[in-house]
Amino acid sequence: MSITVHQASLPEIDSRVLYALLKLRVDVFVVEQQCAYAELDGRDVEAGAVHLWAERDGEVVATLRVLDDGEQARIGRVATALTARSAGLAAQLMREALRLCGPRPVVLDAQSQLEGWYSRFGFERTGPEFIEDGIPHVPMRRPG
Repeated sequence: MSITVHQASLPEIDSRVLYALLKLRVDVFVVEQQCAYAELDGRDVEAGAVHLWAERDGEVVATLRVLDDGEQARIGRVATALTARSAGLAAQLMREALRLCGPRPVVLDAQSQLEGWYSRFGFERTGPEFIEDGIPHVPMRRPG
């Protein structure tokens, strides 16, 4: 089993890989979590948006994106295929994303059940739980 990690802006991503990234996000967030929402939110195409993904034997199995929110970066759309969970791929992508963010503060909206997982990377809860698309979330921040 060969794992490779990639990063690119949207214009640099091959159309078949982009399709696989978006399909994975829809499979996890819309189908698996039974949450009908606008997965394609327009932020993927913003200047400064960087997509990271892991491939196992040529198949996209994990992904996330890093966005430029001005004085801070934002990590989101962290997703791992059901068949690739517990292999450390999301953690590997998170470490790489944080390296890319450099010294800037980083924010994210974590699904509440994953608050502890994100805290392993230095994120701290910054506000009350809220419901987004029917799923409980918490705002989190990692200081720069």
